[in-house]
Amino acid sequence: MPANKTYPSHKNANGEVDDEFYPLIRKYKDGRIERFMSSFVPASEDPAASRGVVTRDVVIDQGTGVSVRLFLPVQAAQAGTRLPLVVYVHGGSFCTESAFSRTYHRYATSLAASAGALIVSVEYRLAPEYPVPTSYDDTWAALRWVASLSDPWLAKYADPSRTFLAGDSAGGNIVYHTAVRATRDDSIMDIQGLVMVHPFFWGPERLPAEKVLDGDAMFPPVWVDKLWPFVTAGGAGNDDPRINPPDEEIALLSGRRVLVAIAEKDTLRDRGRQFVCSMRGCGWVDGSLTVVESEGEDHGFHLYAPLRATSKKLMKSIVQFINHRATLPSPAMVIPGGSAETMLGVPSRPFKDIFGYGMRMKRWSGTSFGLKVGRAKASTTSYGLRLKQARTFGDPVSAPTSVRFAMRNCF
Repeated sequence: MPANKTYPSHKNANGEVDDEFYPLIRKYKDGRIERFMSSFVPASEDPAASRGVVTRDVVIDQGTGVSVRLFLPVQAAQAGTRLPLVVYVHGGSFCTESAFSRTYHRYATSLAASAGALIVSVEYRLAPEYPVPTSYDDTWAALRWVASLSDPWLAKYADPSRTFLAGDSAGGNIVYHTAVRATRDDSIMDIQGLVMVHPFFWGPERLPAEKVLDGDAMFPPVWVDKLWPFVTAGGAGNDDPRINPPDEEIALLSGRRVLVAIAEKDTLRDRGRQFVCSMRGCGWVDGSLTVVESEGEDHGFHLYAPLRATSKKLMKSIVQFINHRATLPSPAMVIPGGSAETMLGVPSRPFKDIFGYGMRMKRWSGTSFGLKVGRAKASTTSYGLRLKQARTFGDPVSAPTSVRFAMRNCF
């Protein structure tokens, strides 16, 4: 476990506070850090102790202490078929929580048992002691370790062709950037899908939901405004593309399918909707893009109330997403005018209803586009595409202006 992952009691804390982000973290002027997280849970290879799931910790980098916890569902492993592989990145606003905490151990156990998947939960180093982009680099190191299949569980049970990146809140942000980074590295495995639950994105200007002062919100906007500068050690503002990704970067997103989960009362909900809007502007449609909106719920509700009906519905949607084996078209290769109105196991809702606005994104014409296969550069025709190891990416440079900028009119 990295040295900065401590679980101190805050009940008798003394000293002058420098930064306060309760219920996440408190920093004192003398440099002390208090984190308010759930208790540590040890790994166990006793399947009877945890829903038939055995767990094991592996340090993947002795120098940094970066490690992972593996979750293997025994019954699924004994069936003789290789399992979906999910690299999971925990939330906690980049500065708290742990793959080894009770909250995330319980969630990863449930996901492994429900999906019949081998879960690799990443224990990355936390801000402010290790500012962003340390969490990005640690997750990338974990993905490269996973791709090596050097661990015996991975080598024996994992199906690398069904690799997913998943995370919630800050973890959703991290896996997004990991997926983008994977598009530029030929040595990494193909990413089958991306699961982003209540992803932590923000920006310098208020979106509609962020202008409403809701006293019941878990994270008020004024609180979120201060968080990104805090976790980057003052090195970045809320206009930073890492927290406010540009459309050109979203267009390069790796993976054949993406699931984005949004909570109706979450302060970050419009950021999730904006991200979905940008994806649709890049050609993603319902067959490859799953949107799950949980009515009446706030940020991270599924972690703290797993038995609630909305939590079970979200888990079911993620499980179906992971285990869906149908061959789906890559986003830029959808036949113009085609329809894909059913999301995987989730009742379909019109795009304008999800967003609450009477708009629908324009689809690119598709009557004239260029295509090159392999490592060639994108065509200079009106819509350039490139295929790389069965993955297809739209080229934001040669895409029509109406495609690249239509998403900016969503709000």
